[in-house]
This record gives sequence, structure tokens and C-alpha cells, in this order.
Amino acid sequence: MHVTSVSWNTTGSVVACAYGRLDDGDWSTLKSFVCAWNLDRRGLSPQQPSAVVEVPSAVMCLAFHPTQPSHIAGGLYSGEVLVWDMSRPEDPLLWRTGLTDDTHRDPVSQVVWLLEPRHSHRFRVLSVATDGKVLLWQGAGAGRPQLTEGFALVVQQLPRNTKLKKPHRGETEVGATAVAFSSFDPSLFVLGTEGGFPLKCSLAAEEAALTRMPSSVSLRSPAQFTFSPHGGPVYSVSCSPFHRNLFLSAGTDGHIHLYSMLQAQPLTSLQLTHKYLFAVRWSPVRPLVFAAASGEGDVQLFDLHKSSQKPTVSVKQTQDESPVYCLEFNRQQTQLLAAGDAKGTVKVWQLSTEFTEQGPRETEDLDQLAAEVAT
Repeated sequence: MHVTSVSWNTTGSVVACAYGRLDDGDWSTLKSFVCAWNLDRRGLSPQQPSAVVEVPSAVMCLAFHPTQPSHIAGGLYSGEVLVWDMSRPEDPLLWRTGLTDDTHRDPVSQVVWLLEPRHSHRFRVLSVATDGKVLLWQGAGAGRPQLTEGFALVVQQLPRNTKLKKPHRGETEVGATAVAFSSFDPSLFVLGTEGGFPLKCSLAAEEAALTRMPSSVSLRSPAQFTFSPHGGPVYSVSCSPFHRNLFLSAGTDGHIHLYSMLQAQPLTSLQLTHKYLFAVRWSPVRPLVFAAASGEGDVQLFDLHKSSQKPTVSVKQTQDESPVYCLEFNRQQTQLLAAGDAKGTVKVWQLSTEFTEQGPRETEDLDQLAAEVAT
């Protein structure tokens, strides 16, 4: 099975991964697993996870809770969203959405925990999927969560500020493939789409979505601005933790785009590979550093201070060039980077101080990059 997703918990000591499949096929009944390893535990055995949860459908994405070290959300191939407590191996399930009219009808692309407005410690789970729905779930005690808000991406409601290819006949919804939230504005998020164009979206959007999809809450239209497309679907987006206007996207065209929120055209476009790029992530500590996972089995680290065109370091994760599907920096132990691949392996790479210690003018250099918007 493939490692479809990795996530670090809030203490930075536990890494979890999801096992599923990312190639074509119906994986809705594929028995799958979420496994976690505690790297601080003495006698850590790479072959022996500290916790294993069995799941009835392929797990496509994972996200540890921002403050509860053992709670983790997952999105399934079946469209369901679940939350588990990894500290209760006998009975880990906290809640699951079930398969109702409200649930996604397509595999879940990504799940994210969001702080509830006006609550300093209550979180909801946001899920996005290729059915075009963006849904917010509130765990309501044991069992079933409540759908509190929902959005739908409708082709005819896309902002027309950028020229896009004509949609296929009969295509009404835009599939969401990835999501990233701004570190500066909790209502602002970027979606990656099957059409290859990132979308700037808002949780505060009020316009009703013109959709026939059934839902227990009225679905709204979140898209505010359309960015110029990649040559194929976007697989990953990441908002800069150090600049409110910068984000990265990566996709099947093998390119990484660096965008400003203020213009449709990317500031720069880097071609990394002739194969797919499955993930891109900004470093949590170095403003000019990001990492990418390639379909050729590499984990590539970029330092824009050194080069804006080629990776500073490229490490071979898989010997046979099978794809790396996911990667995440560790926010607590900032020298660690976890990456998962098509061989079913998670590797934890240790970064040198060169990638963890900020340079003297780094934030100014980042500001300058962002200022290169066509005025």
C-alpha cells in the first residue's frame, strides 16, 4: 500500500501515516490503516508502530489535532471523515460522518483543523474533495459530528479574472484537490483544483452556491479570485507562514508556482521534473525554504536565498524512483522532515542547521520577492 499522507502531532514527537492507494481504481472497500510512531520512545522499532488503527476504506489524508496530541482526523476514499484517538488502541474512533447526503461523494483530498470563531479552544474539521464540496464538521460528543457550514465550487461562479479552458460539457462542479489556510487571516484559504488553477477563497463568503447537490446546510460559493493554471491538476498548495500574500502550488505538470495573492500570474514557475509533483510545503522556520515531493522518488529542498531555479539539496527517498506522495516539516523539532512514498515507507530526514536557522536579511528578502508583483 502507498503512504498517502503524513502528519506530526502537536508535541512533535509522534509521526502518523495513512495507508491507502493513489493510483486509479476503486479503493472504497480496501482495508487500510493509520499507524503512528513515537520517536521519543526508548526502543523505537521502525517496523513496529506504537499505535495502529484499522480503517474500512483507503485513507487519503490525515491531520493531527493542533492541541490534543493523540487526536487525528482522516479523510477516506469513500468520502467519509473520521476522527480517532490514537491513545485508545482498543476503541480509537471518536466520530465519523457516516455516508449521508452531507458527506463527500468523492475521495477526500485533505482535512484541516480550524479554530472555531469566538472559541479559543474548540476546533472544527474542514474537509475538501473532488466532488467540489468544502465542508466544516463539528464533533458533537460520541458518534456523529454535525455539518455546521458548507461550500460548493460551481463552474459558472468562478471569478472570471483569468482565462480558463472551457469546462467539459455537463461539468458543473470544480474538484478540490488541496487546501491551505493563511497564517494571517483565519478566513482566507487557497484551494488547488483538478482544473489546475488555484482559487483564493473565503469562509466569510455569503453568496449561495448554484448547485443541486443535497445538503442539510445551505452551501455557499467561496471563490474570490482565480489564479493562472498549471498544465494539469494541482496536487498541493502551501501558504507562507512569513508573508500574508505568498503561496506555493505544485501539480501534475512537474512545476512549482510561487504566487502572490494580489495577481493571477505566478511570480515564478520552477520546473522540477517531467513527472508529477505530489506535495509542496514551506518551512515553518526559514522564510525562504520549502520542500517538494516528486514522482521520481526525490525529496527536494529549496533555499530561494541560494537559487530561485534549482533545489539546494535533492535526496533519493526511493531507490527505484517510485513516487514520494507526501511530506511534512516538524514544527516542534524543526530539524525533522517526514516523507511517505509508494513503497509504503515513511522516512524521517534530519535537516542541517543550514535549513533551520534564519539568515540576517531573510524576511526582507521574502518581502522583496512578494513586492515583484506587476504594478
